[in-house]
Amino acid sequence: MSDLIDNPTPGQNMPEYTVSEISGEIKRTLEGGFGRVRVRGEVGRVFRARSGHLYFDVKDDRNVLACTTWKGQVASLSVEPEEGLEVVVTGRLTAFGGQSKYNLNVDEVAVAGQGALMALLEKRKKQLAAEGLFAPERKKPLPYLPQVIGVVTSPSGAVIRDILHRLHDRFPRKVLIWPVAVQGASCAAEVARAIAGFNQLQPGGALPRPDLIIVARGGGSVEDLWGFNEEIVARAAAASDIPLISAVGHETDTTLIDFVSDMRAPTPTAAAELAVPVRLELMAWADTMGARLTRATTAALAQRRQRLGDLARALPRGEALLDGPRQRLDWIADRLPLALTSGVQRRRVALSEVAGGLRPSALRALVARRRDRLSAVRLTPAPVTREIAQKRDAITTLSRRLESAGQQRIDRLRQHLDARARLLSSLGYQATLDRGYAVVWAGDTVVTRRDEAAQVAALSIQFADGRLDVVPTDAPDVPPAAQTPPAPATPRKRAKPQTPPETPPDQGSLF
Repeated sequence: MSDLIDNPTPGQNMPEYTVSEISGEIKRTLEGGFGRVRVRGEVGRVFRARSGHLYFDVKDDRNVLACTTWKGQVASLSVEPEEGLEVVVTGRLTAFGGQSKYNLNVDEVAVAGQGALMALLEKRKKQLAAEGLFAPERKKPLPYLPQVIGVVTSPSGAVIRDILHRLHDRFPRKVLIWPVAVQGASCAAEVARAIAGFNQLQPGGALPRPDLIIVARGGGSVEDLWGFNEEIVARAAAASDIPLISAVGHETDTTLIDFVSDMRAPTPTAAAELAVPVRLELMAWADTMGARLTRATTAALAQRRQRLGDLARALPRGEALLDGPRQRLDWIADRLPLALTSGVQRRRVALSEVAGGLRPSALRALVARRRDRLSAVRLTPAPVTREIAQKRDAITTLSRRLESAGQQRIDRLRQHLDARARLLSSLGYQATLDRGYAVVWAGDTVVTRRDEAAQVAALSIQFADGRLDVVPTDAPDVPPAAQTPPAPATPRKRAKPQTPPETPPDQGSLF
């Protein structure tokens, strides 16, 4: 019997496995024995790979369980694991033969108890408050009467009906509804996209940009409202350029979006009341202000009328104002004839006094003195001649300057005239004739229509090189003697610049 066995060593008849075979058997055994399980523990190390996969650990006081959530499963998680958070994870237990490890493929994460949720909420609140997202100075004032209101909520709930009903009762406005899930795994991402989407709308576009955003949801448990406690929602609300009102839950419910929003409303209905005023109250207020304005105007006019009457009683009569000037005029008019007579008499006396000093002997003596002075001047003509010569030289110099200035002026005018002539030749119709056009003349008149040409006895067509006389076929019969051909056009000659008059010759001095 021993001859039939190659190796009679005991235990050598067990089957042999490859490494991949044994890893596969362990994986199948592990997955078949456990299947889908729920594990409770504290989240340890959390790592998100660049591929989008999420790797983290769930541990207790003695052991650690490696967990993996693939990229396609991350978006469906209701709570994203954070280090130190106590959670209950659900998934399938599997093995990874490449590293001889087993792990839990997690597709659902839930916080283990409300206390853990509150602890996570407080942690996020402290983080966002440290960044200044809760600061009062960064909150924007709400518009008094928005034209368009954007509402982020579920389109099928009672919340949107309450908001629309309240807006219709108070002050109807245009409402844009961005439908989102208000609870569940996709709530936070959809609400954040809705807020960012309203802010990306451009004013004057096909879809109007809201002046105010309301994020609303009805009441519920902490787990139901947890989507509004996510950091992505809080940061989207803080980054909104449009004023935002948060109306999540009832008055006792508080979420992170309430702290970063510009205004918190206790209920969705209260958010609609904060968004718009009451139209009837505004109309009543306007009527009250109009009545007050009318009363104030009437009272002001009455007060000023009374003041004017008081001042008018204190003023003198118009006739009394003219009595004094009229009396002075009469007094001056009575004194005027006597003043004229007295003035003439004084001037007559002064004339007599002056005329008494005018005697012939005095005039003869004055003439003799002036004649002697003239004779003295004639005996010494050198200074006078020199002065005359200087004046003549000055006049000659001035004349030469005037002549030079006049010649320069004429040269400038001639250059300007030549430039205008060149411009006229370039813009005139003669240049057009060189390109094959012609001008039809009836005497000195240009003919531009066929009806006008038919009524003329003789025409003259001007080409670039001259004129040609023609007779239209539709012209009336006119004797040849009556058909006087127009004078041929002569090219306009450039006006010759006038030669400035010659300077008259120097005639010398008369002295």
